[in-house]
Amino acid sequence: MKKPQRAPSFCSGCPHNRSTRVPEGSRALAGIGCHTMAMLADPLTTTTVSHMGAEGVMWLGQQPFTSEKHVFANLGDGTFSHSGFLAVRQAIAAHVPITYKILYNGFVSMTGGQSVETGLSPRQILATLAAEGVQKMAVVTDEPQKYENVSLPSGVMVHHRNELDAVQRAFREYADVSVILYDQPCATERRRLRKRGKWEDPNKRTFINAAVCEGCGDCGTASNCMSIEPLETELGRKRQINQGTCNKDFSCVEGFCPSFVTVEGGQLKKKKPQAPLAEPGSPRLEWEGELPPPTIAPLTRVHSVLIAGIGGTGVVTIGQTLAMAAHIDGYFSSNLDVTGLAQKYGAVHSHVRWSPRPDMLHATRIAQGEAQSLIGCDLIVAASDESIATIDIAAGGAVVCTDIIPTAEFARNPGWGINTDALIAEFRDKLGERALLLEGQRLATTLLGDPVAANMFMLGAAWQLGQIPLSLNAIEQAIELNGVAIAMNKEAFAWGRRAAVNLALVEDIAKARRPSQILQFASRNRPTVDEIIGHRVGHLREYGVKALESRYLELVKRVRNVEASVSTATQLTAAVAHNYHRLLAVKDEWEVARLYTHPDFRAALADQFEGNFRLKFHLGSGPFARRNKATGVLEKSEVGGWMMIVFELIASTRGLRGTWLDPFRWNAERKLERTLLQQYERDVDRMLTELSTDNLQLAVRIAQLPEIIRGYGHVKERHAKQAAEQRRQSWEQWSNGASPKDRATQLAV
Repeated sequence: MKKPQRAPSFCSGCPHNRSTRVPEGSRALAGIGCHTMAMLADPLTTTTVSHMGAEGVMWLGQQPFTSEKHVFANLGDGTFSHSGFLAVRQAIAAHVPITYKILYNGFVSMTGGQSVETGLSPRQILATLAAEGVQKMAVVTDEPQKYENVSLPSGVMVHHRNELDAVQRAFREYADVSVILYDQPCATERRRLRKRGKWEDPNKRTFINAAVCEGCGDCGTASNCMSIEPLETELGRKRQINQGTCNKDFSCVEGFCPSFVTVEGGQLKKKKPQAPLAEPGSPRLEWEGELPPPTIAPLTRVHSVLIAGIGGTGVVTIGQTLAMAAHIDGYFSSNLDVTGLAQKYGAVHSHVRWSPRPDMLHATRIAQGEAQSLIGCDLIVAASDESIATIDIAAGGAVVCTDIIPTAEFARNPGWGINTDALIAEFRDKLGERALLLEGQRLATTLLGDPVAANMFMLGAAWQLGQIPLSLNAIEQAIELNGVAIAMNKEAFAWGRRAAVNLALVEDIAKARRPSQILQFASRNRPTVDEIIGHRVGHLREYGVKALESRYLELVKRVRNVEASVSTATQLTAAVAHNYHRLLAVKDEWEVARLYTHPDFRAALADQFEGNFRLKFHLGSGPFARRNKATGVLEKSEVGGWMMIVFELIASTRGLRGTWLDPFRWNAERKLERTLLQQYERDVDRMLTELSTDNLQLAVRIAQLPEIIRGYGHVKERHAKQAAEQRRQSWEQWSNGASPKDRATQLAV
């Protein structure tokens, strides 16, 4: 089995998410810096990394022997100040058609966020390059206003970051050396400085109305941001913003979707940790009083613990906590953190070892089969061959967090998914009852109000199971010495212990106290066909068109009867029950208004925000759609909170939907939706007349095609074209398996 990989990625809100992109048909040469990870994100358009100071040099050798007319070269501001300036000078001397993109973020981010030694400002860099003979230059920035009173070299224009593609298209036609200076501060350093009160922190956050979200992924396409996470619901996968990791870049808002709301003012709701006290009507807790501590024998040999997780989420902190606790207990310890690029959302391993004598610690890295315990803070990293190989299969144990945290691929692939059952099964097969598998992130978030608590939660469970031979006093002292969120970390450790004693009871408490999540599954189990049908019928009743319910049930009943005549399976019925509903209850202007005025929207906001806050909506339909003059791209407009009054009015008059008084009836998107609905009903009729055991799976694939058609406006149109091509191929395959007479009939239809 090929296992999924957790490759490093740009931080949430990182300027490189945008600055490293190139127009279609172009490519960029990579350089030294975080932006080298663009090669991982798109290896076809960002290629050929160089050593520091040789950015773009390879183009001098390539250019005379290729039909390629132009390339871009990425060059960080820190590298430019070090020796990258020499690379630009050699290109100027050679007069080659190359555009250097100087990625100015103000810090040496990859190696710890130091300030750039020379401290050259964008104006100084551009003036230096102008003196060297570069005649075509531009600035692209997220804050054009800060250049209003800056004296730039003659001819240098300042553009908003939204215009980067248009600027690059113009520059790639230039026959000599050109420079685009992309100015946007490092997101991680901005975040750190905001916490210290040294950088302006906009009192504004992004929120996604999950009911309106179509799960199309256009927000990820616009931002490539890791803070956009999947939200699994009854109606399929949606999106949500991880407010704990969001760096307020706001690129995601540019996705062409009306589900995005910006919340201005107020603050994130402070969620208090849940006390594990029995409440009226709740089950009696088995751990009333002190939890029974594990039996910890005096250590006579080296004890090794491998901690596996995601860079930037506190994995290293857990390793440091264990090393310090071992020191407090009088042991000699070593701690090796394998991070590198993994600090950017990639795989991190912390090797922690301690022993009664220093001469026993002959190596800091845990060798194959030496780990007595694996603390898996992320399933993908914990289940990697590297992690599992370190476990002592005969006697070792593991505590693994099974929540699925998406990899960087999710931002580029809305349908991203992994076979979690296979990964979990490997732990069960190799370790049996010595493996505790639990959704630590979900439980920690519910019980303690912060997903950051998940790692300490997992450590508590491992300690309670006897996998960490250190005293409770030493671990609590180590937490105190760390000096960060002491109370929460101690409570997270205690909840992990409780989960190790009685996971079912902890789940019951978490379920009772779980905050309301709009549309979220009440159960992680796959719903039955009857549950799907029941849910969709209820939704159609709320939708506001009476005829749709009977129309839906009539077709689904026919499919169910025909499928039952050829198979005991219900795959086709489930596919039609889900996808036919998608085509009937389209998210038109009437439905978007209804979903915004639904009480669930206010409840979801109240669950995350408190205080006096205002809402801004981002809409791209009708009068709110605008075309960017520089790029020609259709964009959304920001609309104030008064839009809620308009939503109320539209929702209250949705009985006009489909009538001659419907002002939205004849726009291109509504026409497309009617065409898709009629086509789907014809397709189902055709499948039912020819359904057999031989073509049942193909029928299921055809019935699932509407799942592809997600989004709004041009995004939906693009996906509809993709679905149309798959539909054509599927019906060709269907026809090839039918008799000549049947094939002629199908082609005629």
